[in-house]
Amino acid sequence: MKSEGRLFFVLALFVFAMAALYGWWTNVAPHEQTGHRGVEWIGVVALILSGLLLTMIGSALWLISRRIEPRPEDRPEAEIHEGAGDLGFFSPGSYWPIGIALSAAIASLGLAFDQWWLVAVGLISVIVATCGLMFEYYTGTRRGAEH
Repeated sequence: MKSEGRLFFVLALFVFAMAALYGWWTNVAPHEQTGHRGVEWIGVVALILSGLLLTMIGSALWLISRRIEPRPEDRPEAEIHEGAGDLGFFSPGSYWPIGIALSAAIASLGLAFDQWWLVAVGLISVIVATCGLMFEYYTGTRRGAEH
């Protein structure tokens, strides 16, 4: 997890540097349509918030890496064969991700058109589809196939 945490910290530093550069650039260069100069704050704030999000994820990964033993990816003296093997189980035939995506799209359309009933329907559908994905292998016919 240390290598992933470092990656997010480096990306955060890059985004913070780009926020400073963007703020300076928009202050120096005149706007094409109005000719006025000034910092374009929406872009600067968006970049700062993105950098803060990257810092938050990097911090979480760094804290997790302190609690677990170093993985082969985190040790420079590790051999390739140490990282071999199964990485986990990924459901090859699940249709639930399509339901989650469709539900999120419905909720987003509700937000875009200011239809709160559609947002509620979309969010409830997201919860139902997420529960279906989580419990897919604990119910129904697939449960018997595992044993």
